[in-house]
Amino acid sequence: MLELTPRKLRLLDYYDDGEDARHFSFAIESPWVSDLQTIAGQFFMLALPGFGEAPFTYVSQPDAQGRFNALIRRTGALSNALFELPAGAVLGYRGPFGKGWPLFFSTHQVLVVAGGCGLAPLAGLLDEAAEHHLPVHLRVIYGARRQATQVLGRERERWKQTMSFSETFDQAGAGQQQGSPLVHLEQLFAKQMPDAVLCCGPQALMQATADSCLNLGIPANKIWLSMERRMHCGVGLCGHCYIGASYACVDGPVYRYDQLQAVQAGCLTLPQGQG
Repeated sequence: MLELTPRKLRLLDYYDDGEDARHFSFAIESPWVSDLQTIAGQFFMLALPGFGEAPFTYVSQPDAQGRFNALIRRTGALSNALFELPAGAVLGYRGPFGKGWPLFFSTHQVLVVAGGCGLAPLAGLLDEAAEHHLPVHLRVIYGARRQATQVLGRERERWKQTMSFSETFDQAGAGQQQGSPLVHLEQLFAKQMPDAVLCCGPQALMQATADSCLNLGIPANKIWLSMERRMHCGVGLCGHCYIGASYACVDGPVYRYDQLQAVQAGCLTLPQGQG
């Protein structure tokens, strides 16, 4: 049976983390077993009385006490109201939902391309690799408009200690790399051809990354994109997040690129929850 009633979620703490973005710590009251099985790249629905629900990604997955982190930008009525709440406030929670990033138990060279707040859905995967829970070698290239718009500052400093982590800027300062992450893909591929590429960020960046990877010899079934959509129900009932005949809230938000292409072309209907 589908559970559409929000559970109690407590706001533990927060700090500013990027321009118009804030890093929140939450705790689910009486977490379920399914909460502990959350995969990086999945999302949850956050409910705020009087403002409805909105989908957000996990920066860290819930632990045994139900505690997890999320990066939220100030973009509308719900997030504006959330930014005004004090620590200790009680909210509503539903999740985890959707399909997360694949677990690379047989893949060793993985390239991650992220733009802006698109780094947040990848954070759990990067933490897993940094803590040596996944037998992979990760290289990350992260693009932002300028330094002030970068997010996950504390996490980035930690990741730089354990993996190759490059940063690029549209508006670069002294000593910073200029341009989109795409400018540096050919150089990265020349050093080491990745077995898989993961990308999350603005739609144009993801499409351009996928096209560039194909041109550089990475097959479509080795590329994964996280597709942001307006999820309203989270369980494939309302139809607000259609991509072709696919529900992004169930079959995504992470899609393997060859399957995403087929879905968009109307050539493939995915069994719910699979991809």
